[in-house]
Amino acid sequence: QVQLVESGGGLVQAGGSLRLSCRASGIILRVNAMGWHRQTPGNQRELVANITSGGSTNYADSVKGRFTISRDNAKNTVYLQMNSLKPEETAVYYCNADVLTQAVGVIGTVEVWGQGTLVTVSS
Repeated sequence: QVQLVESGGGLVQAGGSLRLSCRASGIILRVNAMGWHRQTPGNQRELVANITSGGSTNYADSVKGRFTISRDNAKNTVYLQMNSLKPEETAVYYCNADVLTQAVGVIGTVEVWGQGTLVTVSS
């Protein structure tokens, strides 16, 4: 079983910064792509950024130049540095990962999601 645990959410003023972390644990043979999504009430979850195991990154247009995704493969951890935050970016932020794992002698890839961490940006 593989789990993702996020941390780093909280309250910040508009224009401020936060750094989110998400660590994968469990039976992990390899962590492939990792990413961050966010969701506000009544809206669909949207991609914020993702990163491959080799370090290639992809960002939503709305966060380019302000957010930076990175990862530490040795720690199975992905980070999201968020700068110049806006009130409309108040949301629950979720990390996800594609993980090669083993269960009952079977090796396969699973997509895992964290429980989410709330980011509140005050105006």
